[in-house]
Parts: sequence; C-alpha cells; structure tokens
Amino acid sequence: MIKRAISLVLLCLLALGGLAACAAPAAQGSDNQPTQGTSQTSATSSAGDTSGVTATTVLAEKTQPAIADTSETDSSSAVEITLNGTTIAADGPGVTVDGSTATITAAGSYRLSGTLDDGQIVVDSEDQAPVQLILAGVSITSATSAPIYIKQAGSAEIVLADGTENTLADAANYVYASADQDEPNAALFSDDDLTIFGGGSLTVVASYNDGIASKDGLTILGGTITVTAADDGIRGKDALIIRGGALTVTAGGDGLKSDNADDASRGYIAIEGGSFDITAGGDGMQAETDLVVTGGEGTIVAGGGSGAPVSEDVSAKGLKAAASITVDGGSFDISAADDGVHSDGDITVNGGALRIATGDDGIHADANVTVNGGSVTVTESYEGLEGASITLNSGAISLVSSDDGVNAAGGDGGAGPGWGGGPGRGGPGRAPMGGGNYTLTINGGTLVVDAGGDGIDANGTITMTDGLVIVHGPTISMNGALDYDSGFAISGGTLIAAGSARMAAGPDASSSQNAVLLFFRQMQEAGTLVRIEDSAGNGVLTFAPSKPYQSLAFSSPALATGETYRVLLGGSAAGSVSDGLYSDASYTPGAEEASFTISSVVTQIGGGRGRFRP
Repeated sequence: MIKRAISLVLLCLLALGGLAACAAPAAQGSDNQPTQGTSQTSATSSAGDTSGVTATTVLAEKTQPAIADTSETDSSSAVEITLNGTTIAADGPGVTVDGSTATITAAGSYRLSGTLDDGQIVVDSEDQAPVQLILAGVSITSATSAPIYIKQAGSAEIVLADGTENTLADAANYVYASADQDEPNAALFSDDDLTIFGGGSLTVVASYNDGIASKDGLTILGGTITVTAADDGIRGKDALIIRGGALTVTAGGDGLKSDNADDASRGYIAIEGGSFDITAGGDGMQAETDLVVTGGEGTIVAGGGSGAPVSEDVSAKGLKAAASITVDGGSFDISAADDGVHSDGDITVNGGALRIATGDDGIHADANVTVNGGSVTVTESYEGLEGASITLNSGAISLVSSDDGVNAAGGDGGAGPGWGGGPGRGGPGRAPMGGGNYTLTINGGTLVVDAGGDGIDANGTITMTDGLVIVHGPTISMNGALDYDSGFAISGGTLIAAGSARMAAGPDASSSQNAVLLFFRQMQEAGTLVRIEDSAGNGVLTFAPSKPYQSLAFSSPALATGETYRVLLGGSAAGSVSDGLYSDASYTPGAEEASFTISSVVTQIGGGRGRFRP
C-alpha cells in the first residue's frame, strides 16, 4: 500500500450535463451479467507460478520413515506384561524387570495392561526388527522420567488395543544419570521411527516438556489421542506423518512439529487424514522444511487466537513451514494471533478448504503464493493474502482485511501490523518506496475482497487473463480498491472494484479487454446499486457494494468497442446475487448518472481525484 505523489493527467471526460440526475425509463431490462470465465480458460504460467507443485511432488523428495504394517498385529502371541501398582510381572522372554522398571531387550510383540504408579517401560533392543507395544488398558506415571522410553529399536510400534483407555503422565522435572544427558524429553519418547495406531485411546499428560516425540520419524495411523504438554504436543524430528485418528492437542509450545533443520529431505509434516483439535501457545503446525496437507479436518488455535496479542519472541502461526506449504485437500478452521498460513518459501493451494481468522496475514509467503483450486476464506486479518509473487489459477478466495486484501510485495513478513501499520502507511513485507519486481497474476477462479486498506495492491504489476474479481474497497481517501506500481493489463475475466475516489485506479492502456473507471459525484451509501446497461437496456453489470463507495473500476468481455452505455444509481434488483453481484437480475431503474461510448481500451468517466494510467 505504498502511496506516492501522482501527477494527474488530462482525462477523457464525457459531458454529464452538470451531473444532474435524470429520470430513467420505467421499463425493466434483462440482465446479461458478467460471470466467471472467458474464452481464455487455460492458466498462463508466470515466474512465480507453482501450479505444478503437489503434495506428491514434494513428498517424492523426502526420506520416508519406517511405518508399521498394521496387518501384522497379533496380540495372541504377545508377551504379557502386567503392571501392578508398584511392581511389574512378565510371562515371557525379552523382558527384564527391576522394581518398577521393565526393560524390553528383544524385537517382538508385548502386551501391557494394568497400572504403574511410579515407573517406566524402556525399550532397548539391538535387533533390527520392530518392537511392538500393545497398550491394552494401561496407566503409567513416572515422577522422574518418561513413562515410555524407546531407547533403541529397529523401529517401534504403539498399538492402542480396540476399546481400551490408556494414560501416560510424567512430572514437571526429569532426573538424568548425568548432566550431559537430555533424553528422554517427552512423556512418550522414541529414539527411532515410531508408529501409533489402533482403535483404542491414549491420553498423555506431559508436565515436563513434549507430549509424544520421536528423534526419527513419527507416524500416526489411528487411535483417539489426547495430549496436554508443557511444550510441544506431538513432535517427529525427521518427519511427522498423520494418516488417521482423532487428535486433541493442548500445547504450551507448538501443537504439531517436525524440526530437523540439517537435512532438506527431513523435517517435514504430512497431514493425510484424521481429525484435529489443536490449541497451541506457539504454532499450530510447524515444519522445519515442508508442510503438506492432503486430507484431515479440524480446528487450530495458535497463540490464543486472532484477537490475542503476540510477543516478539513467540511465533503463533496456524500452519508454518520454512521451505514450503502445499495444500491438496483437507478442511481446517484456523484462528491465529500471527499469520494463519506462513511459509518462508512458497505456498501452493491445490484443493481443500481453509477458513482463517488471524491477527496478521491470512496467508503469507516470502516467495510465491499459487492457488490452483480449493477454497480460502479469510474472515479476519491485517492483510488477507501476501507474497512476492501471487498467481491465482482457480479456486474460490474470499478475504476480509483491515489493511490490504491482496498484497504482492517483498519482505519476510516478520513484523506485524504494529510496524509502520495502519491504512496509508507501510507495513510488513512491503517494498521500499519506488516499488519492486513483484507480480499478481489472475488466470481464473473467484477472488472477493473486503479491505480497509488497498483492495488489491501490487508493488509491481498486475496481470489478469480470466476469472472473477470483486473488491469492496476502502472508504478512506489514502487507499484505493486497486493499487499498482508498474502496470495492470487485463485481457479476460470480469473485474469489479468499488471504493474511495482519491486513489482510485483501473487497468491500464496495455490491456486488450475494455475497461471503465467511474467517479461518482458523491459518496454512495453501502448497498446502493450501480447498474451499467447497453443501448438496448441489457445489463452488463448490476452490483451492490457492501460499503460506501465513490469510484468503480469495471472490466468485462461484455464491454464492446463502439457501444454506448448508461450508468444508473439506485433502484432495486431481484435475482441471484453473490457478494453484491447480481446474475440474471430483474432491475427496477434508479437515476441515470452518466452515459458513455467505448472508444478506447480504457474509458474514464467523472472528474474525481483518482489516477488514470494512459
């Protein structure tokens, strides 16, 4: 939302007869309304377009952990380990018992039941085969360490036996053998790949640090899992993969986390299924490399939610990744004190549904944002959608923002709205005065913006080839429904942008599709219909902005060169309406405001203080 001094150019004005209102004919006209889609239906790639990126392509470059074969669970052959308050009994080989500690030393299946008041289950096997722990109604508490500590195993499996309830709880402090030790550091801790599955439940109360953690990969395939943790809820250092289960996580730190920063093929999160209820003091989901979502559903509350203050030393984002975020499916409601979805690299949305309320940006990428499908609904934000390069190829996007709705700008977005914030001023992720090489490309889909600042702002160029864009823009004079530094070329689709007059802009003369920029004599009340119809009375636009407005930028394939049009204000309309835009409307005329003939690719009407780029 960079503002600069603008030289007004000579305007091609149509005489408005002193701008006196004229009575319109009483006849009702049919409506040939603009709709999404033109003859240009294929997406045009740009430098920042990541339309070829999917969860599959991202995961193909990742190191996969060992994941249990759930068909191989056979409790009938398992060694029985019975917990009896302060003692432990085992009925087979591979287990040594020392007071209230049982150590499993061989691969195989072990079935645990009963209560252990203050003790520990340790897995320390040099075998390369898996160690399987079947939890069949256990309650294990440890006052000094992790209730379950998988120290060494080829891989480990936790099976939640069908219909059973299982509980693990630790204390606020751990006792280590020496000062240089820091493991285990979670109530359920594994040094090796760990898989959790089954039809039972597991409740983890972690008062010391993390709830469930693996130093390698952690995979959850099923089960009802409830975690309350002092720090991170569920952490897989190399990878965290969730394919099923019902997860409820309350964490003082991050809800779900993968934090290997040393290997680009690790440190990732893959959400493929399951249901989620995450409440985190830090980030809801945080991946040190990539985060991919292909399924699952649920809610994420980060940092107290969208209305909560954020400390400078706390990251409180809904979804966060250092490399990239890719959403192919799933359905998530996110309320975050900081960004709803944040990547230090790229964000690609191919499908799924994201509903976001945030104290900062709804979606923020330091590099590229690409939307190829799905739905993104931002109900509350400082800025709705921000990235250095933004490409919209398909999908349904709805944004509500106190500042810019869409902002193509540089920067890392580390600062919040308190830094240079507020309408008409610089904010997080903005380029220095003079703009930059930042792009917004709209090739399809639907974009609806309700912005307190600029509706659409590019610190560079805007290109539109297809789609439907509706902007309910700002009412204050230092912001515009459209703002760009280097150019706005439109060749297809439908653009409707209403807002204040002083900084109003429309597409420029490099466009190949006709556009009109209207300035009204006074601010119009919210909901006042603006109607554009051709000489035969057919409507090309019937639109009711949701906020007061004094300017309107409109471009549509229906605007024909040489055709004369009338602009009417007020009246009433009946018919299908979405986001203020009527389709197939029956219109009862209001007052005629102006008439004009399309003689050039950009037509401006009215003498407002807006800008026009010839």
